[in-house]
Amino acid sequence: MIAATGIGLRLGATDVLSGAQLCSRPGQVVGLIGPNGSGKSSLLRCLYGMLRPSSGAVLIGDEPIESLSQRSIARAVAVVTQDAADDGIGITVGEFVLLGRHVHRGDHQSFNDDDRSFALEALELVNLSGFAGRNLQELSGGERQRVMIARCIAQQSPVMLLDEPTNHLDVRYQHEVLALVRSLDMETIVVLHDLNLANRYCDHLALLDQGRVVRHGPPDEVLQSDVLEPVYGIEVRRVADGKHAYLAFGPREPCTATSDDRHRRWGHTR
Repeated sequence: MIAATGIGLRLGATDVLSGAQLCSRPGQVVGLIGPNGSGKSSLLRCLYGMLRPSSGAVLIGDEPIESLSQRSIARAVAVVTQDAADDGIGITVGEFVLLGRHVHRGDHQSFNDDDRSFALEALELVNLSGFAGRNLQELSGGERQRVMIARCIAQQSPVMLLDEPTNHLDVRYQHEVLALVRSLDMETIVVLHDLNLANRYCDHLALLDQGRVVRHGPPDEVLQSDVLEPVYGIEVRRVADGKHAYLAFGPREPCTATSDDRHRRWGHTR
């Protein structure tokens, strides 16, 4: 388990986080949501030690993160950053996924057959069997994101952190990647901009605004108009659509056009 309590973070003259609280949940997907600049990615970076808070504490298990080595942190927490694919320039998919096993080897130890088996099994779990010999940079954006997740699986860390894994993906791959994340038996914390994706794939949400977690709970409790509108500054409506509700943004457009108007607009006659 990973937890943040009372996290404050000051970068230069700016207070990026102030008293932020967060806790991962066994077997659940926790989503970090909020407007641009609200502190989502900064909080995530504090959770794996890339940024050191100016106040508060990050605990991995019962241990303060500053007391742990980088190798110990990596054994506990696997991370997919926004630029993770840049680490794989010029190498194959199999070689990239195998890098996840580095935390289980000494600095001068080579990978063994067990490591290679873990890497191949991870690729199978993300439906990329047969891709081990492909160049990572030749894959589509959605395929590369699945490779990033495969490396986390091969790493065998109990917690996975993802920073905007759907960024720059088309709608099909957004759903494929998040459905994959949801299917894994890992404690997962993911930064998301799209509130409808957060509603669909997360079990628990933490809403940040100006560096604070202003509401947390199940999606149905957090994604309410009276909660979101003061934070995002836009009208929000919940719309029921069968099994899933979704959010619509902005004022409702009045429907004033008649049927004849619509036909004339598109050049049709009746």
